[in-house]
Amino acid sequence: MAATKRRVSQTRAPTREIEKSLWAKGFETIVGIDEVGRGSWAGPLMVGAAVLPRDRRVNGVRDSKLLSERQREALFDPIAEWCVSWAVGAASQQECDRLGMSAAQKLAAHRAIEGLTVVPDIAVTDGKWDFVSPAVAKVELAVKADLRCLSVAAASILAKVVRDREMREWSEHYPNWSFDTNKGYPCPIHKSALLGYGPSTIHRRSWVFMDNYNPWTAIKRTPPAGQASLF
Repeated sequence: MAATKRRVSQTRAPTREIEKSLWAKGFETIVGIDEVGRGSWAGPLMVGAAVLPRDRRVNGVRDSKLLSERQREALFDPIAEWCVSWAVGAASQQECDRLGMSAAQKLAAHRAIEGLTVVPDIAVTDGKWDFVSPAVAKVELAVKADLRCLSVAAASILAKVVRDREMREWSEHYPNWSFDTNKGYPCPIHKSALLGYGPSTIHRRSWVFMDNYNPWTAIKRTPPAGQASLF
């Protein structure tokens, strides 16, 4: 499996084509945006933001999902030093439960943009849903941007490594759920731990896994109330 990941990562190099087209339109400061942790059962949702220089490149940058944990860790410091500015914003598991995932993702993006030392003119993000506005005035939505766009791929690695490190720290306090290896995502070991121990304090209580894998009748699923606006 690791060898497969290495082969794929070598054949799909993101480019600056999207950034170049935006520079040509007069946008000076472009920030790539990517999220991690939306599908996790535990821990925070995080959004990475990366502003890259125009004239230099770090080799090996790919969508974080195509890289092994060791490869991402090796790239983290070079990418952080390479960026003109970068930041990772988080929404805690409590905020994910209270706000709902869509609002929590917008909140994490807002915090990531606030953490930058520059003011971006435009953001590029993956998919068809704008979770960045109004933190950035203009947003460019691009399907598969994490595969195609260099700044988005860089943001994906930064966010993934920051979140993975936090989950490894949590695993020291909650060893029964193996957060050091599963990072809070569903897997057979994680499911077995929930059946044996129930949810920890960093599990998202609003998620449907609470109905299927939580044996403790005193701990109920709590659907998020949601809010009309965060800003």
